[in-house]
Amino acid sequence: MRNVRDTGLVRVLVVDDDEAVRSALERAIGHLVDNALKWSPADGRIRISAADGRVEVSDDGPGIPADDLPYIFDRFYRSARARALPGSGLGLAIVRRIADMHHGTVEAIPLQHGVKFRISVPEIVACPPTPERAPLRS
Repeated sequence: MRNVRDTGLVRVLVVDDDEAVRSALERAIGHLVDNALKWSPADGRIRISAADGRVEVSDDGPGIPADDLPYIFDRFYRSARARALPGSGLGLAIVRRIADMHHGTVEAIPLQHGVKFRISVPEIVACPPTPERAPLRS
């Protein structure tokens, strides 16, 4: 079944009847937005974009040290800076698991100020054309 969910931030197209699966991408995006809110300064900006099976969330926070990048999607991993803040170290691991479940990827891209997280999932054609529904040619 085809379902378009409006999360208030982005529209997510999900093809499945299981509510847990339908909400998984929303949950992943929510974790990325929560992270951006946690790390951005009070006067910082959070940018969210979505297109072509890809959602990007970027912030103006301190960024992620290069030494931490290989581990940030591991369960319970917390950088030295993050240990003083609330959290369990599970949010980004959950995002990676959800991306994997949808045959997608998630990555952290360091910026001059902050970081951009990109989650990409393959686009799914919900109702591919059949000979009976094929477009008419002139």
